[in-house]
Amino acid sequence: MVVETSYIDIPVPHSPMRTFVAAPHATGKFPVILCYSDIFQLTGPMLRACVRLAGYGFIAAAPEIYHRIEPPGTAIPFDDAGRTRGLENASKTPVSDFDASCRAAFDWLGAHPKVVPGNLGAMGFCIGGHLAFRAALQPDVRATVCFYGTGIHNGKLGKDADAGSLAQASKIRGELLMIFGSNDPHVPSEGRDTVEHGLRAAGVKHRIQLYAAEHAFMRDEGPRFDPECTDLAFADMIQLFRNPRKYQPKLSRKSSAIRATQNSSSSTPTTSA
Repeated sequence: MVVETSYIDIPVPHSPMRTFVAAPHATGKFPVILCYSDIFQLTGPMLRACVRLAGYGFIAAAPEIYHRIEPPGTAIPFDDAGRTRGLENASKTPVSDFDASCRAAFDWLGAHPKVVPGNLGAMGFCIGGHLAFRAALQPDVRATVCFYGTGIHNGKLGKDADAGSLAQASKIRGELLMIFGSNDPHVPSEGRDTVEHGLRAAGVKHRIQLYAAEHAFMRDEGPRFDPECTDLAFADMIQLFRNPRKYQPKLSRKSSAIRATQNSSSSTPTTSA
């Protein structure tokens, strides 16, 4: 589908939340997906991911996660200084602020004239993967995709040493897809096991998918970008968002060996696409 884009300022306490919106250039109503960036906010790779998602018939809305700290329109550079700045911004933001911004976004987007009522979803990358997980705790979210979400296994998010996200997983009413790279040092195998055990214990309908890739493998700038894994992971996301409760991932040659390894090392199978 052809896509149209715009920026909106969603009203929240203390500061407006600048939000990039990509939507189908067509009449009718569409499901909305709240899209969370990594620590660098709304950079080129994040905007392109939103436009691509909108092309499949969704309204993709990406808020600036540091809107209480950074001026509107701030995209943090992909360099050492930018990484330090992004991490410092995260460390200044309590989880309660992230949660309040999430609810404000869903309330505003839920009233948007082009949004199908009751069709809310979330996705995110890196810290945004954790924020998407937090969004899944909202009772009206039907499906969520977390791409290499950091801190879910150990609770670290923003200013909080332990946000208790995984401990609250029983609140998740929708379906959850967790995607990780097998070479991601930020979420090692023991961290992925912790997430799997926590979700299973909470009775969450979920899948954990593992790719032979590094952290941030879907960011289409920099040396860690993996185009094939990106396409496969993106296809899994679209399949889930289009058919919650009917999601069955397709296996590829690149990931089938990962799946076999995962199944042999755990009594509870995990699936990779």
